[in-house]
Amino acid sequence: MKAINVKRKSWKEVLEKETTLILPAAHNALTARLIERVGFKAYQVGGFALVGAMHAVPDVDLEHYGEKSAAVRDIIDASELPVMVDCDDGYGDAKNVTRTVQEYIRLGVSAVFIEDQVPPKRCGHMSGQQIIPCENMENKIKAAIKAKDGNELFILARTDAISAEGIDKALKRAERYLKAGADGIYLEGPEKMEDIERIGKEFRKVPLAISVLEGGGKTPWLPPKEFEKLGFNMILYPTTVLFQATFAIEQALKNLEKGKPMPEDTSVTMKRFEDIVDFKYWANIEEKFDPSSGQSDNK
Repeated sequence: MKAINVKRKSWKEVLEKETTLILPAAHNALTARLIERVGFKAYQVGGFALVGAMHAVPDVDLEHYGEKSAAVRDIIDASELPVMVDCDDGYGDAKNVTRTVQEYIRLGVSAVFIEDQVPPKRCGHMSGQQIIPCENMENKIKAAIKAKDGNELFILARTDAISAEGIDKALKRAERYLKAGADGIYLEGPEKMEDIERIGKEFRKVPLAISVLEGGGKTPWLPPKEFEKLGFNMILYPTTVLFQATFAIEQALKNLEKGKPMPEDTSVTMKRFEDIVDFKYWANIEEKFDPSSGQSDNK
């Protein structure tokens, strides 16, 4: 059933309990439901997967808070897990950051990450990122903290400075963002193992995130346990589910166009799908309360 009025664990609670959070990206409600059923402890709603699935466009700042928040609301309703939401650059200045944080708290979001790119922002594993002055990002972080008003929302500060300015300046920015009050840090797009190791060493004592865009991203793939040994406790996978789902949809359409039947070994059955979408829950409500069914129970 829909996960409304759910008291989700705070992000800090999950981090304290789990040594490493593996965070697949849910681009729709069905994916969020499946993430929970498989056994993950938390998940993310990433901008790359969301805009690609919603409108078949790239992650180049074409869509902002309005379009994304509506989709986030529907996704969150499908799962009781804590969720981290990609807030891009906060969609503007400090007042936009304030609105974004307040509204996502109302929706039940457990964590957000905000980045320091100059608009129009783009996927962190693309090239050509530009970043705002460090002071501007510090003020966005402070505005986000103020907007929380005591809520447990976890604020992860992301910097894209590795691509724009190099690893040394990126590390300095990360330190300043932590001093500004961020709960954790996220340095996007390291390409060299020596840089990954350096980031882990510098921030081993704080919540530390890294993203791996399987299928062509900048950061090399490592087993989650290896990232954990290096000091990372949040590993984001923005493309893994989306890219495999896209391949499956394309293959299904090719088979259908060729007149081939649906292969049972790569598909779910009607019964299994009904279980995933809680058919029995809704059928019981219909049977119990729908007057037209003649089964209404007024007890």
